[in-house]
Amino acid sequence: MKTYIILSNRVWSKFLYQDLAKQIEANWIFIDDKNEVNFDYLSSLNPEYIFIPNWSHIIEEPIIRKFKCIVFHETDLPFGRGGSPIQNLIVKGYESTVVSAIRASENIDAGPIYLKKEVSLLGGIEEIFLRISNVVQEMIVEIISKNIDPVPQSGEGTIFKRRGPKDSLIKEFESIEKIFDKIRMLDSDYYPHAYFESEKLIFEFTRPTLRGNKTIIADVRIIKK
Repeated sequence: MKTYIILSNRVWSKFLYQDLAKQIEANWIFIDDKNEVNFDYLSSLNPEYIFIPNWSHIIEEPIIRKFKCIVFHETDLPFGRGGSPIQNLIVKGYESTVVSAIRASENIDAGPIYLKKEVSLLGGIEEIFLRISNVVQEMIVEIISKNIDPVPQSGEGTIFKRRGPKDSLIKEFESIEKIFDKIRMLDSDYYPHAYFESEKLIFEFTRPTLRGNKTIIADVRIIKK
């Protein structure tokens, strides 16, 4: 029986793993501990594929070279290599994107592409995660069932810069629509929430609703500096 690994440190990936285990008969293994991502342990499992929906740690080059590690990146590669793809796209005004399934390589998001599928960027970030999870599941099934060979990326690559906590600051000159986008795209425990600050207080915003073109209804957490 073939072995497939889901490598991810996101909660929704556990549901992805469970669904795939029901859908495709195989030895499915879920790994979310970075200490298990070592060459000797993975060699003992001898996986056919290592699917990586999300992972925030560096994977050693010997692992990348030996195993078919497939990364899922939320841009139409080679456009948008690098960090924070969803947030960078929303900031640029995109309402949809493409999930690219690629072979992991030594260079960031530069490996050959297995396939691509479109996904909407509307709604809150957790809704977007759920859509991406469904698309990733479809892609994994297709890669396994069709034994797809990846093709090299073509065209000039562009790089996205990973966003930091300071990028979550709401600025007064931003439009209501831009503020709404900033709140919704960061409305997850995985990111620093959108915030505004005064001299003595920090106001963090979650669960936004846009009312017309002048009003946002949202939950606010007030933190004393």
